[in-house]
Amino acid sequence: MNDLISVIIPVKNGSRGKYLNQAIEGIQAQNMNVEIIVVDDCSTDNTVEIAQSYGCKVVKHDTPKGQVSGKNSGLKAACGKYILFHDHDDIMIEGALKKLYDEFEPDIMATEAKVQDWYSPDLSDEERARTLIKQEPYWGLFTGAILIKKEAFDKIGLFNEAVQTGEIIEWQSKMDSNGLKIKKIDFVSTMRRIHSTNFGKTHQNTEFKNYAAILRAKLRK
Repeated sequence: MNDLISVIIPVKNGSRGKYLNQAIEGIQAQNMNVEIIVVDDCSTDNTVEIAQSYGCKVVKHDTPKGQVSGKNSGLKAACGKYILFHDHDDIMIEGALKKLYDEFEPDIMATEAKVQDWYSPDLSDEERARTLIKQEPYWGLFTGAILIKKEAFDKIGLFNEAVQTGEIIEWQSKMDSNGLKIKKIDFVSTMRRIHSTNFGKTHQNTEFKNYAAILRAKLRK
């Protein structure tokens, strides 16, 4: 059996369209040694009950803290040797986790695959018409596409909670500055759901500010 992999899902109100159900089922279908940690950021729906019905470990925030804090809360609760972050609205392709796991070498600290955008079935024709997606799979530091040795966080620390978007770019910068290697593997691991309330779409202004701040910090160094 493979080493334990902690799959961390930060979520708030994940019951819409059974997104969370489908995400958990996709992870369980990987047939790997995993613990699924759902970090609930003060949901007002039945997110916690859904997670518990699948046997997930649930971590609950007492006050809303955001997705970055959710990742850190999951890391603190994780028991696995490897970490994979997963958005509650995406779906991992069957067999993808094993491919990411099998590609590790002694000097590799993380493996990275591609993602594929897809329109959520509940997206209206009008919303599809004004929401462009990438037609081909693409590289990106996305949840569901990167498997990381937990020891990487022992070396570089947790995510910066002052950054609400773009935190994974700052994370890669820390990986690079510490000489920690990320291995790219040319296959699609995760279907990235595009719907009307994607975090990236609803927080674009914050995202641009965070990217600019990260870039300025890198230039100062």
